[in-house]
Amino acid sequence: MFYDKVPQGWILKIRVMPNSSKCGIAGLIVNSTGEEYLKISLHALPEKGKANKELIAYLSKTLKQCKSSFSVISGETDRNKKILLSTEQSDIEEKLKSMGNADDRTNH
Repeated sequence: MFYDKVPQGWILKIRVMPNSSKCGIAGLIVNSTGEEYLKISLHALPEKGKANKELIAYLSKTLKQCKSSFSVISGETDRNKKILLSTEQSDIEEKLKSMGNADDRTNH
C-alpha cells in the first residue's frame, strides 16, 4: 500500500514526475526496498517548490481535503515524497484505495 494510517492521520508515499505533459495518476511503483509509491505526473517544474505546491493542490482536489491538511514530511527536494494527510474523515481510506486503482487517470 502506498499509504499508512498513523495517529496524526495518513502518510502517503508519492513518486512525482514533474514537467509532464499531463497531470494525474500514472500508476503504482515499487522501489528497490519493496515500498509501494503512487506515481503522479505534474505539469510544474521541480524548482522553488512549484512541483510540491501542484502536488498538494492535486491531492487536495482529488481527495476533497483542504490544502492545509497536507504537509511534506520527507522528500521536499526528491521525487520520492512522504506526505502527511491530517484528517479523521471516515471514508478517506476508500478514496485512497480508488487512487491506487486508477490506471493513468488524469486531471487538470
